[in-house]
Amino acid sequence: MDLKELRNGIDDIDGEILKLFMKRMELCRDVAEFKREHNMPVFQGGREQEIVDRIKRLTGDPDLENGTAALFTTIMDISKILQNRKLSRREQDYAFTAPDFSSACKIGCQGAPGANSESAARLMFGDRDFTFCGSFEDVFMAVQSGELDYGVLPVNNSTAGTVDTTYDLLAKYSVYIVREVCLDINHCLAAKADCPVSELRKVYSHPQALMQCSEFIDANGLKTADYGNTATAAEKVAASSPDDRIAAICSVDCAKRLGLNILAEKIADCSVNRTQFVCISRKMEAMPDSDIVSVMLKIPHTEGSLYRLLTKFYVNGMNLLRIENRPIRDGSFDVIFYLDFSGRISDPGVKALMNDLAENVEYFRILGTFRNE
Repeated sequence: MDLKELRNGIDDIDGEILKLFMKRMELCRDVAEFKREHNMPVFQGGREQEIVDRIKRLTGDPDLENGTAALFTTIMDISKILQNRKLSRREQDYAFTAPDFSSACKIGCQGAPGANSESAARLMFGDRDFTFCGSFEDVFMAVQSGELDYGVLPVNNSTAGTVDTTYDLLAKYSVYIVREVCLDINHCLAAKADCPVSELRKVYSHPQALMQCSEFIDANGLKTADYGNTATAAEKVAASSPDDRIAAICSVDCAKRLGLNILAEKIADCSVNRTQFVCISRKMEAMPDSDIVSVMLKIPHTEGSLYRLLTKFYVNGMNLLRIENRPIRDGSFDVIFYLDFSGRISDPGVKALMNDLAENVEYFRILGTFRNE
């Protein structure tokens, strides 16, 4: 047989597989109706493992056993998604109210006036008074307790990546993400003294800012020290003596506000340096046009568990916009995944996916839904 004949043979077999697949999915719909009538869960682990073990025994080729197991596991995952879609039509929507950003008066962020978090807060809430907290955790605690209506925090930078502290605190506190904005960041090097960069003894800033400007720092042989926030680092420098020869990496607006000398501008490694900030609330709130859903989850330590997780999004036609992971910090080396994906929380497909995740992962929690701005 030549190559064309071989490919034609494969096409014919694919057609037969498709017919059988469609027939199997019809039976799955009937199974879903039966489970609905008898109040049974979609996921039944014993039945699934029974099928996989039987398929492996029937394979007859040790080299293909894992391949056939993966094939039928994927088919079963698609079946569960189909069943969840059918069952989710009868379930209630997630309960949430629309945020009232225009009249909110208790809004907080970490740092001091002139911080990038303040600039992000102004993008969200306009020109009003903000409460400045000493740490990211202070913002979370104030929002969860009701002391603040909303809190604004960075989550991701286009140069330095994830802001790990924010993600760790999202897992720790019972809050929801209700909005996200992207802010252009213009880092500058500012000092009390108008001196050459070579004379500086130390540069203070938030670890993320130092990472974002690492090339400039290395090229000039600068010694650095972590500080809680770019704006508070600038305040430290403003309170110092010119003879101390210390500087801060902060925003241009912050440096000007404090009367510092700007020794260098646009010092980030990349000319386009942007940070995503989220707004958190104690209650789940969402605008009617919110089109991004954020969740956190833990998957089991089994073969193919991450592959199976990603398959759920692909089969449901939902684009993963972000996937992050952070250690649980319980000595187990287990991680929590944070996922943002496109979709409206009221859509049947999204509800079906959420039901699927809640049933099939070890831990699941919705973090919120917000608009792509």
